[in-house]
Amino acid sequence: MKPSLEQKVWMYEHMLVSRYYEQAIEKIYLEGKSPVFNMAKGTIPGEMHLSNGQEPCAVGVCAHLHDYDIITATHRPHHQAIAKGVDLKRMTAEIFGKKSGLSGGRGGHMHLFDPAVNFSCSGIIGQGMGPAVGAALSRKLQNKPGVAISYIGDAASNQGAFHESLNLAAVWKLPVVFVVEDNAWGISVAKETSMSVTHNAVRAQSYGIPGVFVPGNDPVAIFEAAGEAITRARNGEGPTLLDLETYRLAGHFMGDGEDYRPAGEKAALAEKDPILVFEQTLLNEKVITSDENEQMKKAALSRIEEAVEFARSSDYAPAEEAMDFVFV
Repeated sequence: MKPSLEQKVWMYEHMLVSRYYEQAIEKIYLEGKSPVFNMAKGTIPGEMHLSNGQEPCAVGVCAHLHDYDIITATHRPHHQAIAKGVDLKRMTAEIFGKKSGLSGGRGGHMHLFDPAVNFSCSGIIGQGMGPAVGAALSRKLQNKPGVAISYIGDAASNQGAFHESLNLAAVWKLPVVFVVEDNAWGISVAKETSMSVTHNAVRAQSYGIPGVFVPGNDPVAIFEAAGEAITRARNGEGPTLLDLETYRLAGHFMGDGEDYRPAGEKAALAEKDPILVFEQTLLNEKVITSDENEQMKKAALSRIEEAVEFARSSDYAPAEEAMDFVFV
């Protein structure tokens, strides 16, 4: 299943929006955090996990999805949210902690929920796998359309929820696809020091389901593998595990010194920046022209400027609403 020209352009456009969005968020996040870095200070307090470099994992899968399909994402969710169609203005307001945010500013960037497109994420490692299995089960029991996509990082595969979820999904033959974004690091722990297998795709065999390793951080290759997995799920053939090689171009979180990385690793990864590689591919294949490329970049930046302005101009919830939606 190869992407059409329109789908290639769609993937590239959403990769641009994701990258430019995070560049804007990174700049805003640092406001009020100098001269001494304190993540509790500034316009956006709290932790911040950027997904720059991992954009292909989002667009290659989400190009196949509809609003009624479900995504449970990770604590590094911006690229996935953007590709799934989460409201960018309300998402930005949520990250700013504003009342106009997706959850009234109560969740922040690791807890984005948009029921309009069935998107959710969590800061707990592997937490979304069980809910994805439950969502897939609900679709099957109610005979409703929709597949569930559960994104995790490679380190989450060592959690008990990973094995429990794969087992139940396989036993019940559920319409769910597990997507491992393998950036080779679990915070500061290298994958080879914490995993007994080279690729998580191997682990799928233990549960009698297909496991597909996709190297190269290539949106087209991911699109093709995801298309087969999602088609299997829609046809009632059960789950698949996709193990996607990707690259984390930044630290685990904003403020991460990254002294655990081998010398030269970041520079080498920057040379393989998936957006620059895909951009050149589309230009070489004449899928887009240089003028069209510049227009897409300007459109992406304009959309992000509007979202940031919406968030900045929105109000915080009044203090008297602090206990609303809190169950005691």
